[in-house]
Amino acid sequence: MAESKAPVITVDGPGGSGKGTITQMLARRLGWHLLDSGALYRLTALAAERQGVSLDDEPSLVNVAASLDVAFEPTPPGEPAKVLMAGVDVTADIRTETCGDNASKVAVMQPVRDALLQRQRDFQKPPGLVADGRDMGTVVFPDAPVKIFLTASAEERAQRRYSQLKDAGVDVNIDALLKEIRVRDERDMNRAAAPLKPADDAQVIDSTGLSIEEVLVRVMAAAGQA
Repeated sequence: MAESKAPVITVDGPGGSGKGTITQMLARRLGWHLLDSGALYRLTALAAERQGVSLDDEPSLVNVAASLDVAFEPTPPGEPAKVLMAGVDVTADIRTETCGDNASKVAVMQPVRDALLQRQRDFQKPPGLVADGRDMGTVVFPDAPVKIFLTASAEERAQRRYSQLKDAGVDVNIDALLKEIRVRDERDMNRAAAPLKPADDAQVIDSTGLSIEEVLVRVMAAAGQA
């Protein structure tokens, strides 16, 4: 990674830890660019499904990942970044539990990760980048000056997701959600390709029991922006 590139703040952690909301708030506060790397894996899974590509067909998945036409658009505070695939808004489509689970399956494949690596690094532009993911600080931006690992208990993350889905009018079972979260955590932490873990120099923040405003204060302080 070239030394002349813009600074990066990486925010890694498991699903439901608050990364998406925090990185949007942080990027908006700093006036920096935003990368939702998890969306790229969700987009790969969604595009594969729509193109009839099996999730165990690794060569075809690599082609899908390499040819993604993706763009992020800013949204009002509190809303997820708008994600466009080939110019079509697929923000809601990639946020389903099924798409998230499929994305986790796709993400274990090293050739798929390789296909998306440079695309992620291309988001590093002045004045700076806030990168949200699971391996931003360990693999994609290992030289980032600020690395944060945001976590929360599986129970709290399940409750947050349950509330989000209920508010959206989706019929959901919290016990099933908790099981899915634990299975996904296990898969993400134990995969051979870029397992989910804090970078050696990351600052770990546990958001269990904290409001989003309290988490932002801690993240801003960790990033030297308090």
